[in-house]
Amino acid sequence: MRDGRGDDTEPDPDPVRFSDELETWLKSPGPKTIGGLGEQFAEKGFAVILLLLMILPATPLPTGGITHALEIIAMVVALQMVLGRRDLWLPKRWRARELGTTFTGKAAPFIVRRIRTFERISRVRGKRIMESDLVLRLCGLAIGGLAVAAFLAPPFSGLDTLPSLGAVVIALAIILDDLALAGVGFGIGVGGIALIMTIGAALVRFITGLF
Repeated sequence: MRDGRGDDTEPDPDPVRFSDELETWLKSPGPKTIGGLGEQFAEKGFAVILLLLMILPATPLPTGGITHALEIIAMVVALQMVLGRRDLWLPKRWRARELGTTFTGKAAPFIVRRIRTFERISRVRGKRIMESDLVLRLCGLAIGGLAVAAFLAPPFSGLDTLPSLGAVVIALAIILDDLALAGVGFGIGVGGIALIMTIGAALVRFITGLF
């Protein structure tokens, strides 16, 4: 109905936030597998899968020793981004791998809250750049490199947290079309790698000094 101001259109409803979509999927019945995640978020499937794979190593929560497996899968997914694949390929066993009760029960609420924090401070910046093939490949390369750094971090040191967080922020930047957020993710990741190298070198000097 016209309101007398010459405009008979209604305002668009608020867009559904990614965090709400993710929370709805996590709470829906049925197994939560990596393959199912990719199918649910097909348009941004690569980024969403990388986000979920790397966010567990980026949290201070107990992981039950599954972070290395998740990081290896993340490397494979990131490599496909670098190669410019449009459809995700994973071995059948990996696609059927469930995220587990540690993730869906304990980690998921923490993860959704953190994503909402980023959604509040993020806005669409450089959408066309973020959707370009070259930038997506570079983001895949960065996330893959950070997954490798997290994998190689000394066990039980907590040094895998920053590289993993950098990967998570870059993946979120792809999902939210925020070029500035991608820059933040790169910065966090580089800082994490520098920390691993610095502390690693100190450990090597300490160990060699004992002999």
